[in-house]
Amino acid sequence: MNFPELLHFSNNKRVLIVDDSPDNLFLVQTILVEEGYEISLATDGVAALETIEQTLPDLVLLDVMMPHMDGFEVTKRIRENPKLPFIPILLITAYDKPSAVKGLDMGADDFIRKPVEVEELLARVRSLLRLKQSVDERDQIARQREDFVSRLTHDLRTPLVAADRMLDLLLQGALGELSPAMEEAMVTMARSNRNLLAMVNTLLEVYRYEAGRKTLHFSTVDLKEVIEEVVQELSPLTEEKGLSLKYELEGNIFSTKVVGDRLELHRVFTNLIGNAIKFTDKGSVQVRLSNTDNNNRPEVPWATVEIQDTGPGISPEDQKTLFKRFRQGSHKRSGSGLGLHLSRTIVDAHQGSINVESELNQGTVFTVNLPLEKQGSRE
Repeated sequence: MNFPELLHFSNNKRVLIVDDSPDNLFLVQTILVEEGYEISLATDGVAALETIEQTLPDLVLLDVMMPHMDGFEVTKRIRENPKLPFIPILLITAYDKPSAVKGLDMGADDFIRKPVEVEELLARVRSLLRLKQSVDERDQIARQREDFVSRLTHDLRTPLVAADRMLDLLLQGALGELSPAMEEAMVTMARSNRNLLAMVNTLLEVYRYEAGRKTLHFSTVDLKEVIEEVVQELSPLTEEKGLSLKYELEGNIFSTKVVGDRLELHRVFTNLIGNAIKFTDKGSVQVRLSNTDNNNRPEVPWATVEIQDTGPGISPEDQKTLFKRFRQGSHKRSGSGLGLHLSRTIVDAHQGSINVESELNQGTVFTVNLPLEKQGSRE
C-alpha cells in the first residue's frame, strides 16, 4: 500500500504517524484526517527521524515495536537532538505497563494501547497539542524577553563607556583642578561606573553565547602565558589587600598548550582569580598549572588550572547553584551572579570542565580542565 507523503487540511496541526503496519497507519490516519489534521506517515524509525528533520511536526504518534529501530530509540534520539524544539510524543503500544514506563522514561509524553479507541486517541492528541502550544508560547515569551534584555544591555553600554571616559578626563584635570573632596567623589563615581560597565559587558556576553551569536576564534594558546598575564594584571589588587598571590607550575607538566579563544580564556581566569582575591581578606591566593589525566579521552590529557584561596568558603547550598545564571551567593559581596555562569559557558565551549571544592571557613578551590592541543610525551 502506498501512502502520500503529506496530506494538507485546514487544521494546520501537523501529526507524524510512525508504524511499520500499513493497516495501523491507515486506521490512525483516517481518524485524524476526519479532524482536519495534516498527516505525515513513516513506516520505520529511520524514516521518521528524516521526516522530522525536514518538516517539524506538532506531534508524533509512535509505534513502540518496529524492526531496525524501535519507538524507544526514536524517542531517545528526538529528545537528545538539541536542534529540535519540543515535540510531544504519544507512544502506541500493544504491551503491558513496563513497556509504557520505559517509553515515558525515554522522554515520551503519553501512551495509548492497541487496539486504539477513537475517542481516547482524539482526546490524547488534543491534550498533547495543547501542551505543545503552551510550551511554544512560553518559549516565545522567553526569547522575546532575552532579546529585549540583550538589546537593552547593548544600548546601555554606549552611555556607560562615554561616562567612563568623561570621568577619567575630569580626574586628569581636563576642566580644572579638583578639590580633595571633589576628587574623592569623582573616584567613587568612576569606580561605580566601571563596575556597572563590567556587569553590562558580562551580561551582553552571556546573551551572545545563549543566542548562538558568539563567534570564537580558535588557535594554539599557551595557557602558561595567559595565566602569567592575568596574575601580573591582578597583582596590584592583592598588594592593596595585603594578600599573597602565588603562581607555580607543577613538576609533572609536559605541555601547556591548548586550542582555544585566547581572549575568552583570559576572561575566565581573570574572573576566577579576581573572585578569589575579592573574597579573601587575609592569607593567600594560589594558582597552580599542571597536567592531569582525562578520563573521558585518555589520548588527550588535561591542562589543569587550580585557583585556591583562604577565603570564607562556600556553603553546600550555594555550591549547588554557583554556576547558574543570576544565582548570587549568600556572601555580602556577591556580585550579579553572571561571572561564574559565563566562565562555565566558555569552558564548556572549549570542551573542558570547571569544578569547585569548598568548605566554610576553609577556603575554596576552583579547578579548570582544558584538553591539551595534542598528546605530549611525559618525561
